[in-house]
Amino acid sequence: MSYWCQMYFQNGVTFTSMRVQWAFGMYCVVLMLIFVFVMLSVLLCCSGSHQFIYMLTDHNLERIWGTVPLLILVFLSWPSMGLLYVLSELETPLVTVKCIGHQWYWEYEYTDFAVVSYNSYMVPEDELKLGEPRLLTVDKSMVLPFSVWCRILTTSFDVVHSWTVPAFGVKSDAVPGRLSESSVKVEMPGVFWGQCSEICGALHSFMPIRVEVVSAELFSKWLWILQSSVWEG
Repeated sequence: MSYWCQMYFQNGVTFTSMRVQWAFGMYCVVLMLIFVFVMLSVLLCCSGSHQFIYMLTDHNLERIWGTVPLLILVFLSWPSMGLLYVLSELETPLVTVKCIGHQWYWEYEYTDFAVVSYNSYMVPEDELKLGEPRLLTVDKSMVLPFSVWCRILTTSFDVVHSWTVPAFGVKSDAVPGRLSESSVKVEMPGVFWGQCSEICGALHSFMPIRVEVVSAELFSKWLWILQSSVWEG
């Protein structure tokens, strides 16, 4: 979860989010080095007692300023291509969760063992308990096991939504009539928050996402209790 005055990403808990943050940090370093080099070059040319009149028409200089940017772009494209491959790679999942966007709540459906679904609504501000974050607390959370590949299927019942959890490095658009797929493997247990990141109407900002990541044993018990409550109902 983001905090007040936070200047960087949320702590990544999947390989994908960690790789994204690493690539972002590397790009920032490269851009800063280029900025410093260009500024020093401009200051040297403008403030020096001798003007570099021959460098204005030098063929070697033209080759340098044409080749160096090309090499920089090739260097930057290497981690980008690897990151795109990792983002598009779909592992064999052990758990599948279907996230259905509605105006303005989420519906989660587990279909691996039995068809079990429930709705997740935001808790109003006047019903919050001490310590619960505003606009992020829900009545029923999505539950996933950690260290297990999980498949997230997203679709929508009405308009375009977007299931986004920054700590997972996942932003999957929920489009009516279309099923989007992504894979996550959370490396540690905990509670992680997200929100719908696609403008979907008047109450767009009231579609929070809360994901509880627990051990496989606790996940099995929770799923069994959920199934039992559905069968009894």
